Amino acid sequence: GLDSNGVYNGNSELQLERINVYFNEASGNKYVPRAVLVDLEPGTMDAVRAGPFGQLFRPDNFV
Repeated sequence: GLDSNGVYNGNSELQLERINVYFNEASGNKYVPRAVLVDLEPGTMDAVRAGPFGQLFRPDNFV
């Protein structure tokens, strides 16, 4: 799986073959989620950003 920095840790070829379904590969062999996060409450977005995997998301993914 991915660690909180977006780096793949594992040895499953199957996972790596299908990782591009949910993630895009960025520079340095890091992966970022393919997602758009939408919410009317800014507190929810802040909670995602502050969470353990918040740094994986690109800032322009938050609407």
